[in-house]
Amino acid sequence: MFQKVLIANRGEIALRIQRACRELGIQTVAVHSTADADAMHVRLADESVCIGPPPARESYLNMAAILSAATITAADAIHPGYGFLSENADFAEMVEAHGLTFIGPSPAHIRMMGDKIEAKTTLATLGIPLVPGSDGAVSSLEAARRVADRIGYPVLVKAAAGGGGRGMKVAEGPETLEQAFRLARAEARAAFGNDAVYLEKYLDKPRHIEIQIFGDSHGHVVHFGERDCSLQRRHQKLLEEAGSPAITPEVRNALGERVCAAMAQLGYRNAGTLEFLYQDGEFAFIEMNTRLQVEHPVTEMICGIDLVREQIRIAAGEELGYSQSDIGFYGHAIECRVTAEDPQTFAPSPGHVTAFHPPGGLGVRVDSALYAGYRVPPHYDSLVAKLIVHAPSRAQAIARLRRALEEFVIAGIKTTLPLHRRIVEAPEFQSGDYNIHWLERFVANQSKEEGSG
Repeated sequence: MFQKVLIANRGEIALRIQRACRELGIQTVAVHSTADADAMHVRLADESVCIGPPPARESYLNMAAILSAATITAADAIHPGYGFLSENADFAEMVEAHGLTFIGPSPAHIRMMGDKIEAKTTLATLGIPLVPGSDGAVSSLEAARRVADRIGYPVLVKAAAGGGGRGMKVAEGPETLEQAFRLARAEARAAFGNDAVYLEKYLDKPRHIEIQIFGDSHGHVVHFGERDCSLQRRHQKLLEEAGSPAITPEVRNALGERVCAAMAQLGYRNAGTLEFLYQDGEFAFIEMNTRLQVEHPVTEMICGIDLVREQIRIAAGEELGYSQSDIGFYGHAIECRVTAEDPQTFAPSPGHVTAFHPPGGLGVRVDSALYAGYRVPPHYDSLVAKLIVHAPSRAQAIARLRRALEEFVIAGIKTTLPLHRRIVEAPEFQSGDYNIHWLERFVANQSKEEGSG
């Protein structure tokens, strides 16, 4: 097992990794920008190293600075968390070249799945169903038109190196394809330095279902069930559930077995999440994330397994130590992502936190790095807390979530807590009858009502 792990991240995920390390008896090193000198992950780490000024490119994305910090603190492994360098194959290779362990998949698998086109091609050969679309990158408008005519409108133009909803544009018909194609390429070039795009059929009422898998270096692969991530705004997840209200245990097991077989053939190691669109009883693969997911707590709550601990154990060369039949799914869990944003306009709301009172009680978990007196910096992602609840049934989980949201106090900055309180009261959410387009309409209708009021 490792003696010391450097955590190449910040905020709540840095704290989450620290906790798993502490329980394993591993010392931790926090890296931080000058803007995060007073951050909770810095305060609680065994050691800390400042790696640069506030801009992420000069600190949390500064590979040389992070590797230097690992060297001077004699760390023997690096955990990247999510975001930043977590899916950067070059960084993973550099970590290994410096004689350290990268707590995550192999650089080859990160690179393979980071290219959406290669990922789809690879998984198609392993028997995973895909959304109808182009066979690869589409380099010209004429080629895009041919693909769109073949699969039918509406179509989605997507960045091959994309993520987080960037480089994605919908073309409702032939008259809007040119604009969608050019905008997607421009956005992809600006965000990822790669303007390659491909086309997929745009589904009108799908759910976003993902499967959490783990593989060890001894050939074993298991899944930890599905998460429903359909409540999204501009392709950004706001609320997740495990399990999905739309998935039966039989469907879960069938998909899980199929995915595990594919990942075993691939020789995949460590944590991974395969994301699907699910409509009319059919699954279609869209992408794979080769890292820990923001929403991993809902899986932990229904399985009772510490996924970060598993990442660390597997990276240290240990076997999973259990089979698929040993993994149970108990009750229902829901996670709300609380961001420092205006709940109506979604404008960023950094600033001074004057009060912070997280909810508690049975089945309530809050992952956050906030504290009263902390100043939320404007330089990074707006996520400031994750509220997770667990209960024996979905109805009980919703009741518990409603209560927890009422208790949750974050003062001094605007947050999306009021939006989550409204979502919980919506009949569509309570019945589980929603898809990936529902939240956009719900937010728009709420804005209209506020404007008319």
